[in-house]
Amino acid sequence: MDSLKRARRLTWLMLAVVFVMMWLMFALACLIAFADDRLYWWSVGPALVAAAGLTWVGVRLIAPAMDRRHPTKQVVVAAVLAVVAAGMGGAEPFGWGFALVAWLSIATLNVSKRTAVLLSVGTGVVAVGLAMLGLATGTSLLDAGMGVGGGLIYYTLIYAIWCTLMPPSTRLWVWIWQLAEEAHAGREAHTRLAVAEERLRFARDLHDLVGHQLSAIAVKTELATRLSDVDAGKAKAEMAEVNALTRKALRELREAVRGYRELDLAAELNSVKGVLEAAGVRCEVRLPYHELPDGVAPVFAYAVREAVTNVLKHSTATYCDITIRFTEDEAELSVRNDGVVRRAALDLGSGLAGMRERLGAVGGKVTAQPTGDGEFLLTAVVSLPLAG
Repeated sequence: MDSLKRARRLTWLMLAVVFVMMWLMFALACLIAFADDRLYWWSVGPALVAAAGLTWVGVRLIAPAMDRRHPTKQVVVAAVLAVVAAGMGGAEPFGWGFALVAWLSIATLNVSKRTAVLLSVGTGVVAVGLAMLGLATGTSLLDAGMGVGGGLIYYTLIYAIWCTLMPPSTRLWVWIWQLAEEAHAGREAHTRLAVAEERLRFARDLHDLVGHQLSAIAVKTELATRLSDVDAGKAKAEMAEVNALTRKALRELREAVRGYRELDLAAELNSVKGVLEAAGVRCEVRLPYHELPDGVAPVFAYAVREAVTNVLKHSTATYCDITIRFTEDEAELSVRNDGVVRRAALDLGSGLAGMRERLGAVGGKVTAQPTGDGEFLLTAVVSLPLAG
């Protein structure tokens, strides 16, 4: 499960918690009523049925809300069920009345602030009205000695707190999820743009390197064809130049391809540092004062790219430390981060296997494992001079 799916699942669970709270409130109300010998099944039974329906409909409203939709019909059905559950149970704010609060927490998702305020006020008024009705009919758990005035103040205060705090808390979770979704989409767009720019640069370089020679070859080939019946010597000379141009173009093409295949270590370090910091991961790079031995930089550039890819894909790191050092006998690259991967080091994907094969070809080795103190360390070591 990737990070975006985990974020969506976590957001869904946090929004569904309101229904868990609702059922805990119901259980508390039933226990108190049972202890006071005021548990009336003629009212609790229908309230339980309505609460079960509210839960069934409510949890199915979460996914559309996270997808920026507001299914009005389902919201209205859930509102009716919440009113029935609260009204039949007595509408205590720490009991059956919490059904209205649970409904409000979901109903205010993906609506304007003005609509959310109106729904909150309306829900508070309905909740206080049902609670006062329960107090009048004797289904309320509130002490009758408090009186109508005291009950009105109590219910108004508690429901005002519920209706003020609950909607912003659930709206905040949806807002955070939408930010994460937009950030993920932005990262994918940035990746696609980078690939498109690289393809354009590659096409431009090939045109600059080979285009001139191919144009000259076309012209000289046409000239040689015309001269073949008139002056065989000049035609032969032109074909010799075509042969030289062809070899030059082939040589430059091979050099260009070799340059693309061999990564530049300095450019790669700057690139991964920028990507990590854009993802909120603090990155520190420590390099030796002297230039790396021949052949080491391209190998380490590839290892850095794969290591940082694993940091971004498989961990929850907040910092990443990249260190390169070398002696006369060996060169070492270490990439350390504070986000331990969930899967074992051997199951980090094909990137790590490819890194081991590449370093193995030059007599190097790779280790990747948690350090035991909440960090993950990848180390690549090659012996000097390089083999192969």
